[in-house]
Amino acid sequence: MASCSSSASRSARPASPNTWSGEDTRRPKGGEPLSAITLMGSLRWICSVVPTISFRLLYGLVIMGHGRRHILWFGVTAHPTPEWIANQVTEACGWEQVPCYLIRDRDGAYGEVFIRRLRSIGIRDRPTSPRSPWQNAYAERLIGSIRRECLDHLVVFSERHLRHLLLSYIKYYNEMRTHLSMEKDAPVPRAVERAGYINCRPVLGGLHHQYGASGKA
Repeated sequence: MASCSSSASRSARPASPNTWSGEDTRRPKGGEPLSAITLMGSLRWICSVVPTISFRLLYGLVIMGHGRRHILWFGVTAHPTPEWIANQVTEACGWEQVPCYLIRDRDGAYGEVFIRRLRSIGIRDRPTSPRSPWQNAYAERLIGSIRRECLDHLVVFSERHLRHLLLSYIKYYNEMRTHLSMEKDAPVPRAVERAGYINCRPVLGGLHHQYGASGKA
């Protein structure tokens, strides 16, 4: 799988008592429908290794919508079995319309269980060519963003701590972090605030900040 990080916080079906399932970060009903997600990547799948302060390795997973690069689901576990990964897909696909495609690399950790699960759900598996990360460019960029803007500056103590950190970062990424390709909008569209006093709210203990207007200037 590509090198990255991720986290979680919703109850799912774990593959073993030592695994912990994912966090549903999708917007409430009424937002942009997933049926509008662009072809060539209804989902982006990322999985990676994160070391803790005790040198214990945690494995993370992220699913990303192609249309607006919206992070839809993430999970973390110490034991990334094919059954656990397949269960993450099952838990993540709770939309009114199941996405058509899933782009991923060719890591052997996915296994036949994962491939069969995709077929049963009705998602077409689209693995990239060997050694061709450019075929999954949005996912590779997200990997770098998570590392540069979050995990490279923090020390992870445990699975629970990693879930908390990444839940905070993903909320920041989806709702606050701007993209030039979206005309400086966030993955979750937001209204332009043209007047008022500028307030600053720290994110991740001050690693990032959210600026917004409140009241009248």
